[in-house]
Amino acid sequence: MTEERNERLIELERPPVTETAILVRLILPGDDPRDVEDSLEEMRRLAWTAGADVAATLVQRRVKACPGTLIGKGKLETLRAACEEHEAGLVIFDCDLTPSQGANIGDTLGLKVVDRTQLILDIFALRAQSNEGKHQVELAQLEYLLPRLTGRGSAMMRQQGGIGIRGPGEQKLEVDRRVVRDRIRRFKAELEGTRKRRRIQRKRRIEGGIGTVALVGYTNAGKSSLLNALTNAGAFVEDKLFATLDTTTRRRELPSGREVTFTDTVGFIRNLPHSLVAAFRATLEEVNEADVLLMVVDASHAAAEEHMKAVRAVLDEIGVGEKPAVLALNKMDIATPMQAHELEARFGHGVRVSARTGQGIEELLRAIDANLTPQRSRVRLRIPQHKGGVVARIHDCGRVIQQDYEDNVVVLEAEVDAALRRQIADYIV
Repeated sequence: MTEERNERLIELERPPVTETAILVRLILPGDDPRDVEDSLEEMRRLAWTAGADVAATLVQRRVKACPGTLIGKGKLETLRAACEEHEAGLVIFDCDLTPSQGANIGDTLGLKVVDRTQLILDIFALRAQSNEGKHQVELAQLEYLLPRLTGRGSAMMRQQGGIGIRGPGEQKLEVDRRVVRDRIRRFKAELEGTRKRRRIQRKRRIEGGIGTVALVGYTNAGKSSLLNALTNAGAFVEDKLFATLDTTTRRRELPSGREVTFTDTVGFIRNLPHSLVAAFRATLEEVNEADVLLMVVDASHAAAEEHMKAVRAVLDEIGVGEKPAVLALNKMDIATPMQAHELEARFGHGVRVSARTGQGIEELLRAIDANLTPQRSRVRLRIPQHKGGVVARIHDCGRVIQQDYEDNVVVLEAEVDAALRRQIADYIV
C-alpha cells in the first residue's frame, strides 16, 4: 500500500522547487526512533508542499539541547559543509527554535533558518484563500514574528525572501514592535467580528432544528473529499498537506429526514503550533459548537494511530474531547482490513469508507444520524446576573422562550440539548 501511495503522489504535479534545503533534527534521550522517522518524513512533505527540495538530512544525538544553537558547534560546522556541498540556501529544523537560537544559527551559517512552526505558517500563507483565512494566518505570523524582530539573522531572512517569510514578510513590514502590535490588535478585532457573525448563524440553525456536524482529522486525511462525497460540495481537493484552510459548509438530509450541515475544517498536525490554534479560534469554533464530530482518519497511512492521537490532543486543547463523535476510517480503497481492525481495536468502532469510491457513505450517514441529539428539553433556570457568560451561551446554543429579572437573578425558560443541559445543570430549577 505504501508503494501505491507513493505512485499516486508522484503522479501529482510537483510544486515549483524554489529552494534547496538541509533538514536538521536533534534527538534527545527518550525520543522514540519511530516517532523521529515519522516526524522527519512529515517535515520532508511539509518542505515539499512549500516548494523546497530537501537535499540531505542531518541528525544529532545529544543529552540536552545547546541553549545557544540547539546543536553543538561541531555539528554546526558539519551543517555548514553540507549546505556548501549541496548549494543549499535554506536550513529547516524539525523543532521550534527560540528567537536567539534562530538568530545565532542564521548568523553563523549566513543562511536562512526556518523552524517547524515557521514552515507550517509559510504553507498556511500559501494556502489561505478567503480574507478571513488570510487574516488568521497573518495574525499567527505576526505573533511569531514579534519576539524575532531584533537581530541580524531575522533581518537577513526578511531580505532574502522565499520560504519562511511569505505573508507579512513580503509586505516589507517596518521593524517596529508598535506597528506589529497595532496590526495584531486590528486582526484580532476583525476576527472577533467574524466569531460574532458565526454565532448568529449557528443560533439560526439551532432554532431551525438543523443539526451540525464538523469534519475533523489530520491534514491530508481526506476530509474535503469526504465532504464532497457526502454533500456534492465541490470543495477543493489536493494530495498535499493543508490543502484546505477555509471552512466549507453544506446541508444534507439524513436517513431519518433530519437536515444537518457538514462543515469541513482545517487539518490538524502533530505539535500544532499554539499560535495557529489561537489565530484560528473563529474557525475552530465550528468544532466547538458542532452537535457531532466526524473524525476522519486515513486508515491506509502507516502512522494513522499517531495521527489520531495528535487529533485528539488538539480536540482536548480546544475543549471538545468529550463531544459525541463518529470515526470514519477513510481511504479503504487502498487500506487493508487489518489496518482498519488495528485502528478500531485502539480507538473503538469506526465506519469503513472511501470518499473516492463511495464505499460506506450510507452507513456513515446512519451512524451520524444515531449520534445526533434527537430532542431538546425545556428547562427553567435561575442564573446570577454576574454569570453573563452562562446566559450568553444559552442564547447562542439553545432557544430562549422567556427571560425575566428578579433582584440580581436572571430567570430563563429555554429549550436546550442534552450537552448544554449538563453544562448548566447547577442553575436548573
